[in-house]
Amino acid sequence: MAKLYLLRHAKAGWAAPGTRDFDRALDPSGVTDAEMIGTAMRAHGYVPDLTLCSGALRARETLGGIASHTDTGRVLYFDKLYSEDAAGYLEIIRDHGGYGSLLVIGHNPMMEDLAMAVSSDGDEGARATLEHGFPTSGLAVVRFDGNLTNAAPGKGYLEAFLTPVTV
Repeated sequence: MAKLYLLRHAKAGWAAPGTRDFDRALDPSGVTDAEMIGTAMRAHGYVPDLTLCSGALRARETLGGIASHTDTGRVLYFDKLYSEDAAGYLEIIRDHGGYGSLLVIGHNPMMEDLAMAVSSDGDEGARATLEHGFPTSGLAVVRFDGNLTNAAPGKGYLEAFLTPVTV
């Protein structure tokens, strides 16, 4: 059994004039939320073997907030996680699916689209929360039979969906 943790980056501030969207930093509430999710991950035993993180500043800072409170395993950065669609995310996940669990730190709408696509079933409360959207610092926990190299739409079970409001 494998676990896929899908985490949308924490809340970021607006880009300053002359600054690329890619370089937007977390705002103070985003820093706090990332740390809260890290604490919740530790409390629930959600420990990835590998973290795949967007190269965008807000995603890297989200990782830093989480990592200050829990283990994130080995970390790889992918600028493609900033621009790929949900299908591209799934391809990256499959390419690294030999690990027992993966944490992906990325962006919306890709995170929401992917979580909805791979979760054919799930915990009623988690599904209800996800159906209201995928907020910043939202964490979808999706369980798969077998390893993640075979992850596909409709093959996962949404085990939990955590947000800073629910932890």
